[in-house]
Amino acid sequence: MYLGPPPRRLEPAVWTTLPKELRLASPTPERHNFLEGPSFDRDGNLHLVDIFAGRTYRVSPAGQWEVVVEYDGQPNGLKIHKDGRIHLACRKYGLATIDTRRGIVESIVDGPRRGQKFRSLNDLVFHSSGDIYFTEQGRTGLQDPSGRVYCLRANGRLETIVDTVPSPNGLVFNPAETELFVAVTRGNCVWWVDMQDPERRAALFVQMHAQGPDGLAMDVEGNLVIAHAYHGAVWIYGRDAAPLYYIRPAQGVMTTNVAFGGPGNKTLYIVESATCSILTAPLPVPGQPMFSHA
Repeated sequence: MYLGPPPRRLEPAVWTTLPKELRLASPTPERHNFLEGPSFDRDGNLHLVDIFAGRTYRVSPAGQWEVVVEYDGQPNGLKIHKDGRIHLACRKYGLATIDTRRGIVESIVDGPRRGQKFRSLNDLVFHSSGDIYFTEQGRTGLQDPSGRVYCLRANGRLETIVDTVPSPNGLVFNPAETELFVAVTRGNCVWWVDMQDPERRAALFVQMHAQGPDGLAMDVEGNLVIAHAYHGAVWIYGRDAAPLYYIRPAQGVMTTNVAFGGPGNKTLYIVESATCSILTAPLPVPGQPMFSHA
C-alpha cells in the first residue's frame, strides 16, 4: 500500500473538440464517434482515430480538423513511423498502414499465422530498431486472460512477447527500451515486462482501482503516464510507482489516451472520448521523443 505524499492535482484545458460537421448524423451503438490513438507528425499535426466511424483525423496546431481516411475497418491505435507512414492497430485489418495518396488502408499482417485473424488489435508502439510492438485485446479479461503482446520484427518475423494478459491495451517503452509497460484494462493494472530477460517475465507495476487503464505515454525521466478511461482521469507515476500527478477534467468521463507534444514536447494532450475533445495540460518534464521523430 502506498503511504507517501498525495499526487499533485492538475485540471486540463479543452484545446479542441470534434466539429459538428464530422459527427455522425445518426449515431447507433454499433456506429458512433469514439476517439483514440493520438500521435504527432513532424509538422506538429495531431493524428488520431475515430474507431466506430472508421476514420483517422489530422488536427493542425491551430486546432483545425480534417479526415485523412475513412474506410470499412475499426482503427483503434495509431502511431507515425519516422519515415512518415501512419500505422494502425485495426480491429478488422490487423496491423496496417495508410496510403495517404490513394486514401486506403493496407494490411501489413492480419493474423498470427496464415488463415487465422487477430482477435481485434488495440494499440502499438515503435522500438528504435524498427520493430513494432502491438496488443491483441479481443474480448479477453479476467474470465479469459489470453490477450497477447506481439512484436513484428523489422525483418518481418512475428513473435509473441506475452500471451497471458487479461485485456492488454496501451503500451510504451522506458527511455532505455529495457522495459515495456502494458496497460491491462480489465485487470485494472499496468504490467512491467523485462525486455532484457530472455523469458520476457512480466510483473505488476501498479494496481489501480476501477476498470480502465488504457493509453500510456512516458516522459524523458521514465515517469509513466496512464489514461484511466473509466475513471475519467490521467495519472502520472514515478519510476518507483509513486503517484506524482492526478489530472481530472472538469468535463467528460472517459480519458482514453495521451500523447506529448507542443513546444519542448512538454504539453500532455489527452483524448476525452465521451465529448470527443482533446484536452491539454502543461508538465514540467518533457515527453519521451517518439521513434517517429528520431
